[in-house]
Amino acid sequence: MAGKPKLETVAREAGVSIATASQVMRGAGRISDKTRTKVLKAAQKLHYVPDNRAASMRSGQNREIGFVINKISNPFNAEVISGVSDLLEADGYLVSVLDARDDPERQGRHIDAFIRNGRGGLLWVPAEQTPQKTFELLAAHRIPTVTFLRRPQASGFDHVGIRNAEATAQATNHLADLGHRHIAYLGGEELTAVRRERIAGYQTVMAERALGTPVIWDSNDIKLAGMQAMMALRAAHPETTAVVCNGDIVALGACHGIRRMGLQPGKEISVVGFDDIPDAAVATPPLTTMAVSPYQLGRRLARVMLERLSEPTGPASVSEVSAELVLRATTGPI
Repeated sequence: MAGKPKLETVAREAGVSIATASQVMRGAGRISDKTRTKVLKAAQKLHYVPDNRAASMRSGQNREIGFVINKISNPFNAEVISGVSDLLEADGYLVSVLDARDDPERQGRHIDAFIRNGRGGLLWVPAEQTPQKTFELLAAHRIPTVTFLRRPQASGFDHVGIRNAEATAQATNHLADLGHRHIAYLGGEELTAVRRERIAGYQTVMAERALGTPVIWDSNDIKLAGMQAMMALRAAHPETTAVVCNGDIVALGACHGIRRMGLQPGKEISVVGFDDIPDAAVATPPLTTMAVSPYQLGRRLARVMLERLSEPTGPASVSEVSAELVLRATTGPI
């Protein structure tokens, strides 16, 4: 089997020097359109793909950004990844996405491989109970790093997140303003930093407005679990007339559960989601939610990375977005 095509072979096929072929493939130098076309046609004919890693070693700059996230399958994460990729790839970067599944050991293996391969920067949702040595390792290797959603204490890295407690407080106030007193919090199973913040916002309003006893009901953040959890919650607490949900997926599942009980979301039981994924607007009925525009959030995350790459020694920044209450059909007066 022949070896993979080399730049020298492309140059010979096009009848140009290796230096000229290299400039064309890098989009550099003053090359005539005729010569550029010849080189690109030769590269296409030979199925040549530039070795970006070798180029990075020569230039000292790697154009690959790693994104270590949890639960790639979550539609919110998929939208964030799209926003990150669209902006960074437009600037000439390649984004590689790895799923840590909220496992510190799995995450550690990803980050070790990331450092060994010398990628240019790291976007990162730190797993719960991430050991301090992981932060120290990234700092020691001077890896441009932006944490996302979960902000580590005193990490020294840039951060992009959401004002979670503020958002769930707004959602709970909205339901209280509609006359609901028995409001539950539905979704999530582990007390992650994000879920703790969201529960805190809900609990604060329940106490400030002297509403019913707070009810925190666990559920895996998938539709089936949300449906089952909503039915179990209502059976255990039949007084419940509204739920604030940990995310849109569990909220959409809760709406299925409400209909399974012969009730109507937004009529007998009100539901507020969190994220505003695309399915929220087209669900039946359309979901009231706290919108954080995950695609735009991903673009913001990418912009912070580009700023860090352009100013490696600048002070760390913290960027947190507020959620917006989007009123649709799953909330109504009691």
